[in-house]
Amino acid sequence: MATEYRKRIYDSYVTNGQAGVRDQAVLASRASPIRDLIRRHFPAEHDLVGIDLGCGYGAMLHFAHEAGYRGLRGVDQSQEQVDLAQELGVEEVACGGLMETLAGLPDASQDLVLAFDVLEHMTRDELIPFVDEVERVLRPGGRWLLKVPNAESPLFGRVRYGDLTHELAFTRESVSALLRASGFSQVESFEWGPRPDSLRGFARWLVWQGIRAGLRVWLAAESGDAGGRAVFTQTLVAVAIKR
Repeated sequence: MATEYRKRIYDSYVTNGQAGVRDQAVLASRASPIRDLIRRHFPAEHDLVGIDLGCGYGAMLHFAHEAGYRGLRGVDQSQEQVDLAQELGVEEVACGGLMETLAGLPDASQDLVLAFDVLEHMTRDELIPFVDEVERVLRPGGRWLLKVPNAESPLFGRVRYGDLTHELAFTRESVSALLRASGFSQVESFEWGPRPDSLRGFARWLVWQGIRAGLRVWLAAESGDAGGRAVFTQTLVAVAIKR
C-alpha cells in the first residue's frame, strides 16, 4: 500500500484538511457516535487486548480509554495523524504500515480489532490478505468493528470520492459476504447517523427518520423490497465475530 500517490496524500493528511481542525474540538465533534458505539458493541470485559488499525488522530482510542478500556493501541500510516494524536493527548499511537503491524502480531492474540475508514483505501487484491490477517490475529469469539463508505446510500459518492486514496465502497451485503467467507460467523451492519442525545441531535435524528422513510418508499416502489434492514447513511458500521 505504498504507491506514490498514496504516500503523497498520507504525508499531508492533516495539512490538506482530511483530519479536521487541530484542537480538542475535533474529538468533541465525534464524541456522541463513538461513545454510543463503545457502549453498544465493545466487549464487556475492560481488560481486553486490541488494536485500532488506521487510528488517525486517535478519537476511538481517546473515548475507549475514557470508558475504561486500557489495553488498546493504535497505528496509522500518516505521521501527521500520529503527531496530531499526540498533540491531543492520545497515547499508544504509532506510525506504521497496517499489514506490517498485523504481521508482527501473534496468532489469536487480540480480543478486538478496529478498522474505521480503512478498507476503502485498498484495492480488491489488497483487501483479501488484510481481512485474512485480521482473522488470524483475533481470538475465537473476538470482535472486528469496521466502518466503510456505504454504496447503498444515495450520497455515498461524497465519501467514496471525497478522498483521492479511496478505492472501494461497500454495502451491508458485500461486507457480510466478504467477512463470512473469511472466518467470521456473525456479521451485522448498522447506520452511522444522528443520535437523539441532545436537542440538536434529536432534531437531526427526527429529520433523518423522515428521509429514511422516504428512501424506503422509493426502494419499495422500485424493487418491491420495503428496505426494513436497509442502511442508508453515507457510511456503515459492521460488527463481525470470529468463529
